Amino acid sequence: MDDKDPGFLIGGRPLTERLTEVLPSLAKAVLGEIVARIPEYGHLPAEELSGDITQVIEQNMRSFIDTLRTGRTPTREELGFLRESAARRAEEGIPIDIVLTAYHIGIQVVWASLTPDVRPEEVTDVLAVNALTLRYLEMVTPAVGAGYLDERRTMFDDERSARHTMLSALLDGEPADVAAGQAGLRLAPCYVVLAASVGTHPDEEATGVDPLIAGRRKLRRLRVELERQIRGTVLTSLTPEGGIALLPCESAAGELSIQDWSRLERVLADVARTAGAEVIAGAAAAEPARLPAAAKLAQDVLAVATGSGKPPGLYRLDDVLLEYQLSRPGPALDRLATRLESLDGNEELVQTLETFLRRGGRRQTATALHVHPNTVDYRLRRIADLTGLDPTRLEHIALLNAALSARSAVNVHRAGKASPP
Repeated sequence: MDDKDPGFLIGGRPLTERLTEVLPSLAKAVLGEIVARIPEYGHLPAEELSGDITQVIEQNMRSFIDTLRTGRTPTREELGFLRESAARRAEEGIPIDIVLTAYHIGIQVVWASLTPDVRPEEVTDVLAVNALTLRYLEMVTPAVGAGYLDERRTMFDDERSARHTMLSALLDGEPADVAAGQAGLRLAPCYVVLAASVGTHPDEEATGVDPLIAGRRKLRRLRVELERQIRGTVLTSLTPEGGIALLPCESAAGELSIQDWSRLERVLADVARTAGAEVIAGAAAAEPARLPAAAKLAQDVLAVATGSGKPPGLYRLDDVLLEYQLSRPGPALDRLATRLESLDGNEELVQTLETFLRRGGRRQTATALHVHPNTVDYRLRRIADLTGLDPTRLEHIALLNAALSARSAVNVHRAGKASPP
């Protein structure tokens, strides 16, 4: 369109002339309505309201008047000004829906100031103005949203980078104060290290579903729920398969109570339920300077818990003391593992032994393995014949449990040595 004024009339006067004349007072009315209807704007400093915010309102109104005068949409420069304003609102933490609402309130106030004076013969002009108003909002709303989201993305990337630097420093045993300051965070007196293994969500294995997308969705739900449940800033390095999380605590590591750990167990259960996948985690608590050792311990506990067939849940060293000690390399470990060498290659017997010791009865074992109880009896007798240790005899149960843990640990050590450097 050209720049010729279409000559819209409201109340017998040219609309653009009328709006230009009352622009300062109308801008004040818009500001007053925004503050009255949006509490977040009312909390801004008075100098910002009378300065930056008023300037944005006036510029927005001038752009709107230009649209009414020329019939064209706002220029690149005009939209750029609004984008920059939205970026400042993002920096201040005002939610995007509230920022967009303010623009619509401005149009409502302008419209309300005009409609009482509309004459019957001006209805056609009113309809044309309404169409231009919608076109104006069609251009302004995406520009404001883009400016806001670009700034939030930059802020998020900077914050995420600072958090990652802080996490790396803590796990490497380096001073993390600088990284914490860059992220606008403070170091907690204590952190609980979670070394987690995350199972697959059904969507990751569903036909026709992209497993990468399903895995990312699972991870996002896991992170959101973990951050929702934990007070303070959670630091994470997680993939859809698992990883490390540092949970801030206000108590010293040695002062965490049974209730504290019980709550963390419930949190992990909620996180797993929200993610839609099983989660098993090793946990250890420490002050910031001792986090490298705590992370190593948490990872060892996780390895022991998974290696010994523990169900999903939260495990500390106290929960796997025997298995952990038996997983340490040495002559006794190797000797224990050899007690079950005769079962090598017969995973059916190994699985029956593990299930029987865990379930504590032949019928429970039969149910878990989906076999007849007589089949379980036969397999237990075979185990006794091959190993010299009878799973049904009380005096042999502790040794069999220890031998299974040792066998698992030795297999892990062998796998580690066989892996390429």
